[in-house]
Amino acid sequence: MAELESARVPLGAGVPNAALADPAATLPARHSALVRLTHWITTLCFLALLVSGAEIVISHPRFYWGETGNVLTTPLFKLPIPSSRPLVPTGYGYVLPDQNGWSRYLHFQAAWVVVLTGLLYAISGWFTGHFRKSLLPDSADLSWRAFSRSIASHLRFEPPSEAEAWSYNVLQRLSYLFVIFVLFPLVIWTGLAMSPAFVSAFPASVTVMGGQQSARTIHFFVSLALLLFLLVHVLMICVAGFRSRMRAMITGRAGTHRAGT
Repeated sequence: MAELESARVPLGAGVPNAALADPAATLPARHSALVRLTHWITTLCFLALLVSGAEIVISHPRFYWGETGNVLTTPLFKLPIPSSRPLVPTGYGYVLPDQNGWSRYLHFQAAWVVVLTGLLYAISGWFTGHFRKSLLPDSADLSWRAFSRSIASHLRFEPPSEAEAWSYNVLQRLSYLFVIFVLFPLVIWTGLAMSPAFVSAFPASVTVMGGQQSARTIHFFVSLALLLFLLVHVLMICVAGFRSRMRAMITGRAGTHRAGT
């Protein structure tokens, strides 16, 4: 999912000279086949995880800190929504339909697909140099001037030029690196820490977090951060040119605008 949006770079940067001289020339792929495949698998699984995760939260919309938590325990905080279980106190006089069965099954299956897809993406990105070439910022890009210019450009919703489909700017690179190497591993770790089978084999995975209820609470907030990233990500794609950016992630070719269109 971290590969959809295109960056803002100087006109012509990263674009093959032959392509600039002859717009009809064959352009190299913007995204490799493996990047596109793992992107769309992750996208579908992430949507499945959001829907099923929301159903799981509805069954007990109360969050705790520590090892244990139940309806007799004072929650750390609670969501102001009705529950799908009659024994959970929410302040509402009714309960929602219980969808806990299929939602947990789908959540579990989609999570393992994401883990395996992520491993494939990480291993491939390491050996092909994808992270170094496409996501690791240059030292010049880490200057405050370059960083502030990138932030200002995003806040003004400036449309990118045609040549900007060939690289990522510093803000995008740092955001994608944070999502790929911090948020995704953390949401997977906290998810596994709520699994009794996994915790029995690796008890330290939940101990360092302060308990299974702590892991559940952290898992919830990391999921919200990933959802926020997804919403901003889609918004930036629309600003940059939805059809061209989607075409780049589906076919691998960076779309360019023709004169008068």
